[in-house]
Amino acid sequence: MLLNFFQTLRRQKLPVTFRELSDLITALEHRIVFADMEQFYYLARTIMVKDEKNFDKYDRAFKAHFSELEKIDDFIEALIPEDWLRSEFLKTLTDEEKAKIESLGGLEELIETFKKRLEEQKERHEGGSKWIGTGGTSPFGNGGFNPEGIRVGGEGGNGSAVKVWDRRDFKDLDDSIELGTRNIKMALRRLRKFARSGAEDELDLADTIHSTAHNGGLLDIKMVPERRNAVKVLLLFDVGGSMDPYVKTCEELFSAARIEFKHMEYFYFHNFIYDGLWQNSEMRYDEVTATHDILRKYGSDYKIIFVGDAAMATYEITHSGGSIDFMNREPGANWLKRFNDNYDKMVWLNPTPKEYWQHTHSTKIIQDLMEDRMYPLTLKGMEEAMGYLSR
Repeated sequence: MLLNFFQTLRRQKLPVTFRELSDLITALEHRIVFADMEQFYYLARTIMVKDEKNFDKYDRAFKAHFSELEKIDDFIEALIPEDWLRSEFLKTLTDEEKAKIESLGGLEELIETFKKRLEEQKERHEGGSKWIGTGGTSPFGNGGFNPEGIRVGGEGGNGSAVKVWDRRDFKDLDDSIELGTRNIKMALRRLRKFARSGAEDELDLADTIHSTAHNGGLLDIKMVPERRNAVKVLLLFDVGGSMDPYVKTCEELFSAARIEFKHMEYFYFHNFIYDGLWQNSEMRYDEVTATHDILRKYGSDYKIIFVGDAAMATYEITHSGGSIDFMNREPGANWLKRFNDNYDKMVWLNPTPKEYWQHTHSTKIIQDLMEDRMYPLTLKGMEEAMGYLSR
């Protein structure tokens, strides 16, 4: 069964290896969990899934695999004698648990009574001592106070249920759409290169111990500059027009980048880059910075990240005077080529869902100019982009 479960996880594209499978088998051999599907779900997830972004894939695989097992319940019951199952189950119970079951007429009587109550009851019930519900002292339900019984749904209250009668519902998550400042920061952290810079305000423990020992035990505190991410980043944002629906996402990206990168500069453009860029999103003509100056000021060690939907008229990229804001002397394609020639690492993040890129010819042109280094502005896309920039 575990091997089939392992194969189901791999079919869902989870990065699981035989090492995780071996660890899961070892955990089960030590009976960390036993005869409890919900506990097995959490144990297997803890061992097999190393990144929370894959929780949705795991849930889908778990549900698919064990739903198939439920379909062969009748087949299993036909193969395994009921008396054998009953005797094996009773071996797992303590004397106290057996006494609790017997106080209700035995396990079979408890289950049969539960089924009858479920058929008779027509509405939700809370409190009381008979019906299936919440609170109360009935042996059937959730959050009540009967010392023995069957729990129905939820996480339980007093932990005294004989059997958990519950169906687990799985919620699909998706690393392609789940964004936010925290998650963006986690993705940006793939682009890291640490160096010590700034004032000496961090304790160097190893040097302090060595120096103190060298001084015959006289404390000699040594300080070093704090380790910071030394990567240099130049962010270029498309603003206005078709980018308006993505303002919140771009703000979150900007906020996360300001925190993660101590050496970060940013500029704005509209639709495409030409002879000038702005550090104010209002893009006043008297506040423009010449693109030539930017190329000279920021060295080739900067990582370039363009952020834009790449949706525009094709002539805005390919023709002089194609800009809708002013008369550009050269085609925008020439300026993107200069960036490509000047910097070793450069990517384009596109907030438009990837399945829509084919509908705009301008996107294809920019993909070609970027040599296919365009990535969707999603967690997965950002991780891939940062992975490229960090190589």
